[in-house]
Amino acid sequence: MARAGTRGDSRELILQTAISEFASKGLDGARVDSIANAAGLNKNMIYHYFGSKEQLFIAALESVYQTVRDRQQDLSIRDMGPEEGMRRLIEFTADVWIEMPEFVRLLNSENLHEARHVKQSSKIISMYNPLMDTLRELLRKGEQEGVFRSDVDPVDLYISITALSAYYVSHRHTFEAIFQTPLMTPERLEQRKATICETILRFLKRD
Repeated sequence: MARAGTRGDSRELILQTAISEFASKGLDGARVDSIANAAGLNKNMIYHYFGSKEQLFIAALESVYQTVRDRQQDLSIRDMGPEEGMRRLIEFTADVWIEMPEFVRLLNSENLHEARHVKQSSKIISMYNPLMDTLRELLRKGEQEGVFRSDVDPVDLYISITALSAYYVSHRHTFEAIFQTPLMTPERLEQRKATICETILRFLKRD
C-alpha cells in the first residue's frame, strides 16, 4: 500500500486499514503491528494519532457509524411524503449493510464487548438524534394523513429496519450453505429490500 503524503492522509490511511483489520479479526484479534504493516507506516504513528488500540477502535467505530449515517440521507427525506420517505430510509439503510458487509462484522465485535467503546463516544450517540427526529416526523405526518398507526415507537422501528437488513448480510454464509442458494446476487438483494419495505410499511399502516 502506498504511503500517505500528508498528516491527514496518514491518519485516514491508518483508520481505513484499522477498520479492515478490526472487521476481519475483531478487537481482540487485531494487532497494531499488523495495521501499521498493512498501512505501510511506522507503528509509532498509530500511537501518535490515536493513543492506543482501544482509542483506534473507537475512532474506527465512529467512522463506520458516520458512513452509515451519511448514507441514510435522512435529512433529505424529511420533507417527503411519509410512505415514500420511510421506503427511502429503509432502502438507504439496507444498502449500507449490503454494500459494506465489513461494517456488520466490526459492529459484531463491539457487541461482544457489550458496547463498551460506543458508550465512550459522544459522537456516535449524537449522530442518531437527527435520525430519530426524521423518524418521528415521518410517523407524525403518516398519522396526520391517516396512513400510519399512532402507537409506533421510533427506536423499536429503527431496530426492526436494521435487523431485517443487517441480519441477512451477517448470516448469509450459513443461510447459503443450508439452503444451497446464493443470497448476494443483484436479484436476491432487490428482492430482500422489497421484502423489508413491504414488511415495515404493512406494519405501519393504519387499520
